[in-house]
Amino acid sequence: MKSTSFILSLSLLLFHISLTHAAGGKWQLLQQSVGISAMHMQLLHNDRVVMFDRTDFGPSNLSLPNGACVNNDCTAHSAEYDVKTNTVRPLTVLSDVWCSSGAVAPDGRLIQTGGNGAGERRVRIFEPCTGCDWKEIENALNARRWYATDHILPNGRQIIIGGRGQFNYEFYPKTKSSSNLYSLPFLTQTNDAGEENNLYPFVFLNVDGNLFIFANNRAILFNYAKKQVVQTYPQISGGDPRCYPSSGSAVLLPLKNLKAPSVEAEVLVCGGAPKGSFAKVNQGTFVEALKTCARIEINNPNPQWVVETMPQAKVMGDMLLLPDGTVLLINGASSGTAGWENGRNPVLNPVVYRPNNAIGSRFEQQNSTTIPRMYHSTAILLRDGRVLVGGSNPHDKYEFTNVLFPTELRLEAFSPDYLDAKYNNLRPKINAPKSQAKINYGKKLSIQFSVKGNLVTKSVSVSMVAPSFNTHSFSMNQRLLVLEAENIIKRGTTTYEVQVTTPAFRNLAPSGYYLLYVVHQEIPSAAIWVQIL
Repeated sequence: MKSTSFILSLSLLLFHISLTHAAGGKWQLLQQSVGISAMHMQLLHNDRVVMFDRTDFGPSNLSLPNGACVNNDCTAHSAEYDVKTNTVRPLTVLSDVWCSSGAVAPDGRLIQTGGNGAGERRVRIFEPCTGCDWKEIENALNARRWYATDHILPNGRQIIIGGRGQFNYEFYPKTKSSSNLYSLPFLTQTNDAGEENNLYPFVFLNVDGNLFIFANNRAILFNYAKKQVVQTYPQISGGDPRCYPSSGSAVLLPLKNLKAPSVEAEVLVCGGAPKGSFAKVNQGTFVEALKTCARIEINNPNPQWVVETMPQAKVMGDMLLLPDGTVLLINGASSGTAGWENGRNPVLNPVVYRPNNAIGSRFEQQNSTTIPRMYHSTAILLRDGRVLVGGSNPHDKYEFTNVLFPTELRLEAFSPDYLDAKYNNLRPKINAPKSQAKINYGKKLSIQFSVKGNLVTKSVSVSMVAPSFNTHSFSMNQRLLVLEAENIIKRGTTTYEVQVTTPAFRNLAPSGYYLLYVVHQEIPSAAIWVQIL
């Protein structure tokens, strides 16, 4: 194992030295060590990223401030990363957040739920303010939530679905009418003995207010208010599992034509490990991951999955919506499954998926990183359009030597090709409103921006992106809405005003903070934060 690790490290070092910033994006090392392995990440509206791993790894490489200790451990297992200053501040968690879930409330607070051991029924709240730290509420959940999925609902509360041994859901905050635990037989039906494969289910709020839930190899449309399954979808061809520990990934593709009588909604599911892969790993066989993506119109009267082939097989990858309306597939491996030491053959090249292209021309491979991002790696979109990448620790504690894939404390950023300097003349710059603006539903919104080069008015749109809670190959609450330009007015030599209509309903865009970008000829501006109320 020593020689394998040494050869891999040497080859990656040589690759890093020779890496060029050609078309297809570029990579930047931000921090040689943030002190913890970023198993979970969430961007907040103060442009700071909250990250955490688990409290029972043993000591991390980041000390708690002022000599503080928790249960005789004087190191941090959570940190706040300041994007602007590229600095890290240790945070204090009191209970184990391992394999937990979360969502950002409409007021901007991170509401984080569950975990392991003493953390399994806790709710933790992190407010985005200077010097703030975690606050924890004991026994705030009705059930143990380990490997569950959270989603913000139109009323601003969040639904918490599933978890290990939990075939049910609940809500937070509790109300008199929704304080109970509610059975979800679909999770029992999709629970494979020995492998489960229905953990961290893929959950998306449909435009009709129902929830699209994908677990293992099946999907339903669920009316949580009436506790009814309103649609059962066909299986993807082949019937292989896609959820943890098979660990594919999924996104709700950008929502467009928001003023249409019926807004189309499509889900894309990519990668995962074939059925039985988890058991075969225990026998020393690392099966090649799935090389397919499947896409479905979830409101179609006769919904069918359309299967496409990726450039490479992928398991434990992440899928992120980018402000230009494309999807970034990043991180992961090409064989094995999630779990301790269960992955092999890291996938170092991200891939961009262009949903508007014809089948056969949607995937575009990008430049490689030098850092394998295996089990417990993460990725999130930043306000400036970069993608923050961290984590990777396939061990039950921190291991830096004599292992194939060492615990990864480095933090890096991937800059998609749209950030290349050759597009500077096309790139918009938002001048007004200022960041942190408050907007309302179904109202006209004017955005003033400037462009150095010639403006192509027919190629201007506005994107609203909900920042996601990312862990274990799934970005919870991720959502992108395209606001079509209704009118563009020239205000100066290089300044313009674009008028759009904000989403009309909370089913389209739950209340809360969004990143708002102006996009010109597929080149996005840096975003401003808006809060829709």
